[in-house]
Amino acid sequence: MPDRLKPVRICRFTTGEDPLYGVVTGEVDQFGQPDEDSVIVALAGDPLYVGIKLLEQEHKLADVRLLAPVLPRSKVVGIGRNYAAHAAELGHDLPDEPLMFLKPNTSVIGPGDPIFYPRQTEELHFEGELAVVIGRICRDVPVEKATDVIHGYTIANDVTARDLQRKDGQFTRAKGFDSFCPLGPWIETDLDPQTFIDGVSVQTYLNGDLKQDGSTKDMVFDVPSLIAHVTSVMTLLPGDVLLTGTPEGVGPMNPGDEVEISIAGIGTLTNKVAMR
Repeated sequence: MPDRLKPVRICRFTTGEDPLYGVVTGEVDQFGQPDEDSVIVALAGDPLYVGIKLLEQEHKLADVRLLAPVLPRSKVVGIGRNYAAHAAELGHDLPDEPLMFLKPNTSVIGPGDPIFYPRQTEELHFEGELAVVIGRICRDVPVEKATDVIHGYTIANDVTARDLQRKDGQFTRAKGFDSFCPLGPWIETDLDPQTFIDGVSVQTYLNGDLKQDGSTKDMVFDVPSLIAHVTSVMTLLPGDVLLTGTPEGVGPMNPGDEVEISIAGIGTLTNKVAMR
């Protein structure tokens, strides 16, 4: 396992050929969005395993298609009801400890990929969330050591078939369909868990209308506590993703809708909904 990475924005992209990893360069605004002159410097392999090894190959950001910035090696771990107002809007009590569920790695898609509306549901919801990408094999991680196992942060949409969630009484089917875990646009490594304790905005727009406007300071369990709890139960592998919960304001989306999720300091993840 290479040493902890220097602060960079790591992406996965294609120019129409085999996917590559790269580092997004250039200035960014307050929301983490790069300027129009930004370029991607290609990397020699997955930086999770080979570190940051730059190639003499550059592409304009505008000329490539961004892919999911990480392919979870084994799993996506979700956390339910981690914002008090969201638990209240669904009529749930707050859990005494983090409420965990799993999404299969086959649910992961990237920026711009369609979220497919399954025929089994009539109530498909968006859930904008901060996502943590794990950087090394870890188990029983103390809260004070959580930073050591974090590769970086990205944005997630924890897509949920709300009617199936109520019907099944558990989360597997409701959150596990293919395309139900958009991730992107890249992994930001230059953030510390304290940043989210102090408060970072998490906003979700549906067709341009603001639907969720939360802050990570309102998390019931912070990032280090979540890592400690999850790793007390299961081993996390490099590339595994931890979803940290969603603020209030979740709601339905339909075929043709566009969902944008913005997290300050990271960027914006955009996907459209389509019929399967």
